[in-house]
Amino acid sequence: MSERPESLMPPIEGSCSGREVFALRALGDSMVPEFEHGTVIIIDPEAVVKDGSYVIAKVDGEFIFRQLQIRNEKYYLQPLNDLYETIEIKGLDDLEGVIVQSGSRRKNMKKYT
Repeated sequence: MSERPESLMPPIEGSCSGREVFALRALGDSMVPEFEHGTVIIIDPEAVVKDGSYVIAKVDGEFIFRQLQIRNEKYYLQPLNDLYETIEIKGLDDLEGVIVQSGSRRKNMKKYT
């Protein structure tokens, strides 16, 4: 079991505007089986956030990839892999964007919005 959430690299400073859609590569196994290690994910900082959205969040200065769960007005980042812990966050301000698409090749791209 991981003590710390897996990190993701944020966009390179100056590479695009802070509100533009950007791509990252999922690292590790916290989101398998839906997102295998190395899967490219497309993040939209302006997308509508809802319960069950796959999101990028900033927790303790680190970027992590999880599924948002909203329960009793509390916000949680839920991994798909049971070997990892669910993390409670303060609110939607901790989110950096919503995953809107993923895949490793054009033919197997999935859309999430």
